[in-house]
Amino acid sequence: MTPTDRKPDELDGIRRLLEIMATLRDRERGCPWDLEQTFETIAPYTIEEAYEVADAIERGDVRGLEDELGDLLFQVVFHARIAEEAGAFAFADVARRICEKMIRRHPHVFAGERIERGRHAEAWEASKRRERGPQSSLVDGVTVGLPALTRAVKLGKRAARVGFDWPDARGPREKIDEELRELDEAIASGDRERVGAELGDVLFALANLARHLGVDPEQCARGANRRFETRFRHVEACVERSGRGFDAHSPDELEAYWQAAKAVEEKGKGRQGGR
Repeated sequence: MTPTDRKPDELDGIRRLLEIMATLRDRERGCPWDLEQTFETIAPYTIEEAYEVADAIERGDVRGLEDELGDLLFQVVFHARIAEEAGAFAFADVARRICEKMIRRHPHVFAGERIERGRHAEAWEASKRRERGPQSSLVDGVTVGLPALTRAVKLGKRAARVGFDWPDARGPREKIDEELRELDEAIASGDRERVGAELGDVLFALANLARHLGVDPEQCARGANRRFETRFRHVEACVERSGRGFDAHSPDELEAYWQAAKAVEEKGKGRQGGR
């Protein structure tokens, strides 16, 4: 299938979605809430939907992924409709621009250019740099709106292009210890602003370690959140079965419930590994 080919049902689905969006924004018969929205007010929903796509992927929920991708596509259509009403651009322009960009960034596929095996990501980045044009700094253009840990990784990668980086994971691991010592000093000083700055440095150092270890710090954090939720629900269930409230439990009792939750979790992992 060529870049311009589309199955009829795909085109029909897109057209139908565009019609629904136009109706929702219709001044006569549209939805009052949808009519009130702007780029700024729906941007948080766009970000949320992107995260829900990532969450469905991490959970292996294919049916949920189908649903969440639809929600994300609706966000694209929503932004495009607002832009069309302002006379800026339309959905067709968005589609055209991304088609042109993908063809331009894949000359080895669409233009017969040869790229050495394993250097496709490097060629992609080179293409992006050409499109951005001259920059005053390597870190220009790293989107400010990215999640902080993701942006930290991207900043680190940019600096690494010119050798401003550790040769291996030992460097950022030692940096974490250094930053933790500085955080302890800030805490002892009682200076909340300094504490915030030093804690930020710790998080940045952790993101650098994740980059060197080849793991996504945002994904790591989401995994930690899920584990906390699962374990805390176990603690809640234990408290409820005890017939006493949280305030009637000692810290040691609550810690025992928590450790029991971890044991259940590890046992579940053992069963999965044996399958």
